[in-house]
Amino acid sequence: MRPSVGVVIPTRGDRPGPLRAALTGVLAQEYADRVEVVVVADEVPASLVAQQVSGVTGSGAGGAARSVRVLGNRRAAGLPGARNTGISVLGTDLVAFCDDDDLWLPGKLAAQVAALAEEPDAGFASCAVEVEYGDRRVPRLAGTGRVTHRHLTRSRMMMVHSSTFLFRRGWTWVDESAPAGQNEDWDLALRAAWRHPIVHVDRPLVRVRWGSSHYVGRWADRIAGLEWMLARHPGLAAEPRGAARVYGQLAFCNAALGRRREAARWSLRAFSARPGEPRAAVALAVAGGLVSPRAVLHALHRRGHGI
Repeated sequence: MRPSVGVVIPTRGDRPGPLRAALTGVLAQEYADRVEVVVVADEVPASLVAQQVSGVTGSGAGGAARSVRVLGNRRAAGLPGARNTGISVLGTDLVAFCDDDDLWLPGKLAAQVAALAEEPDAGFASCAVEVEYGDRRVPRLAGTGRVTHRHLTRSRMMMVHSSTFLFRRGWTWVDESAPAGQNEDWDLALRAAWRHPIVHVDRPLVRVRWGSSHYVGRWADRIAGLEWMLARHPGLAAEPRGAARVYGQLAFCNAALGRRREAARWSLRAFSARPGEPRAAVALAVAGGLVSPRAVLHALHRRGHGI
């Protein structure tokens, strides 16, 4: 028998349109007869979220739709706690995540389940994505069918995105100590890859919608999240390219907050780890008032990239 899949969709109830689209994309999978969906309301009444998705999960929607549950976050407030709440109530063989502003494309679930079945020792799968920003859609591929711990240390590899995660239930949990939920997905992927390379289907099977993120512009939270990652994963500082990337991001976030001295300090560390690190140069330009952080992100997002 094909393995059953539990899908966890956390939401704050402030994106009802995208949430309904995300739920529709999950239920439209050809694998949907083996799917159980849990929508977790975080810091908002579950009754409100249930009302928002009632048209999608109504009694006339079929067997797959009837498997949808809406419940409140029972753990620490925030994205990690909401995801763990969903995991804790599932009894399925596999668990998948989908953010409330992303969209699974046709064939996503079947392809990943098949990829995991081909490698019994693996417990975690991802897939490539298609980044949507404004009127542009940019595919982001990994260029590999196996994502290793070293891959994720050298680069965040944004295509290994939380909305692509599929893993064996009991394999892992989200760390709820992540500051403001920052980088909990990168941490999860690193821990998974440490146990066994992540099975990656290198086709864009998830549409990641940028532009409505709760995290963009929360510079202090992003700084705390990056510092948490450096403390939690010492190997990041040992890999020059990966270290320069994180240091450059810290420089950029500090520059966005107007902390010029801190921006300069982190830029210097980035250049020391990797001469010519572009994030450090961009951070110095922001710190010097030559360009705004919003303009930088807009230009990068149009190309399907982040800072």
